[in-house]
Amino acid sequence: MRAYHILTMPDRKRTRDMDHIYYTSKFYGPTDSPDRDLWVNIEQMDMGRVHGILSNTHRQTLRVNLSFDFPFYGHSLREIHVATGGFIYTGDVIHKMLTATQYIAPLMANFDLSISQNSTVIYCDNGTALVVQWDRVYLHDASHLGSFTFQAALYKDGRITFAYKEVPIDISKINSVNHPVKVGLSDAFVVLHKIEQLPNVRRRTIYEYHRVELLKSKIANITAVEMLPLPTCLQFSSCETCVTAQIGFNCSWCSRLQRYTLEYLLSHHQTHQHTLIHKKPSHQHSR
Repeated sequence: MRAYHILTMPDRKRTRDMDHIYYTSKFYGPTDSPDRDLWVNIEQMDMGRVHGILSNTHRQTLRVNLSFDFPFYGHSLREIHVATGGFIYTGDVIHKMLTATQYIAPLMANFDLSISQNSTVIYCDNGTALVVQWDRVYLHDASHLGSFTFQAALYKDGRITFAYKEVPIDISKINSVNHPVKVGLSDAFVVLHKIEQLPNVRRRTIYEYHRVELLKSKIANITAVEMLPLPTCLQFSSCETCVTAQIGFNCSWCSRLQRYTLEYLLSHHQTHQHTLIHKKPSHQHSR
């Protein structure tokens, strides 16, 4: 048996500037140079797939296996979950609070694809990038506001882009009572706890250690944002390469992991004396 406990970062630690420690971001608008057009014409790609289940339901996820290693916050992913709610879940622990952390969210909101037959989720993996498009989707409790069309693209080099074709309203005004409204990234790690009184039960605590919150006021029709990954300590496997890199992180050696890790993560590991996993930890799941 498993029990879950999720700890997210307090508001004072959330990052809102353009240098996000793990990523840098830049917004582009309709007046920017045409070579910065980040929209991918996925309909013209032979490998594009419309998923039937996601395109006709509400609060559902789909597991997608990547054909390449995608570096996210310094560690590699080969599997993600696409959600009807306008985001990609990056964790490998499926639970009832997927919107809390571990996500790539071009526009997380309460979208309901069962409202219109024209609403679809399209995705394409060409070997170097995965593009996911939420096409003509409507809000569950405010379909009268109009349809949204937007994309997220994950590139083999770790770059992430969000592109927006159709955004009918100011997204800061979207109701978040029944579903979070987020634009950005989040990552967390999982700690396994043993419960002495219940030897067959393992409690998983999911710690959010970083979040990127992009400015919602800049999201509109024909806009895009590009996020470039910065070097992290997770890419180093020896003391020498880490200490000579000078990448700006305050790292320490973890004897159990046999690698360098941020002191914030290490402190939790030492406090709880449990297995620390530098990977991912309501939407339903479909395969």
